[in-house]
Amino acid sequence: MRSIAGKVVWVTGAGTGIGRAGALSLGGSGAELALSGRREEKLNETASQVEKLGGRALVEPLDVSDEAAVGQVIEHILKRFGRIDILVHSAGINVPNRTWRDLTSEAWNRVIDVDLSGAFHCAHGVLPIMRKQREGLIINVASWASRYVSYLSGPCYTAAKHGMLALSHSINIEEGRYGIRCCALCPGEVATPLLEQRPKPVPKQDTDRMIQCDDMGELICFVASMHERVCLNEVLVSPTWNRSYQGHPDTLPPRD
Repeated sequence: MRSIAGKVVWVTGAGTGIGRAGALSLGGSGAELALSGRREEKLNETASQVEKLGGRALVEPLDVSDEAAVGQVIEHILKRFGRIDILVHSAGINVPNRTWRDLTSEAWNRVIDVDLSGAFHCAHGVLPIMRKQREGLIINVASWASRYVSYLSGPCYTAAKHGMLALSHSINIEEGRYGIRCCALCPGEVATPLLEQRPKPVPKQDTDRMIQCDDMGELICFVASMHERVCLNEVLVSPTWNRSYQGHPDTLPPRD
């Protein structure tokens, strides 16, 4: 394991959930952070928590679906730090009305724009920098839905996360020669604010048994701390009590 102290890490989706947990874990380990997300007030909360851990964070609000805005944020990070060693891409959304009979074209486009195109914009923006450095790590927070098609996540989110997984592996195929690595994290259910977008509320007894954000934060820090010669192409992780294995009603399509 290597120290990540002084490494420059850009975290998207850093205002809440897995992104915030990753930022706190990395910041607490001495990384220099740039935090992006749509809500500046949430980013400021994350930055304040990072500072309490002894770290420093630059706040850069961003909608990752806006390619031009992504480029501007990257320029700001380079101006402040001079390099980008690690990208943790955690920005993502879903919609409540996610089944085929309820999904609209507008909702489909928004989820694809954020979850898949956003991953492309951020990776595409940092790769030239990492090539010049001859080193870099991209950690894409994908999903269990990247590997397994299920009723629960809906066709749009599932398609976007399958695309993110393919995108991640393609980076390793093309960019490994430059010392660049990409890891796709594929977690099952995680107790994040994204659960609020579920069609049905999730009982607390279920969320308590899910993967917690801090668990994912520790995993992100672990991946970031691996030696440069090691590429964790993909990490598939689930709760021990996996609702999809238990045949929970929420994971199964309803009958008419």
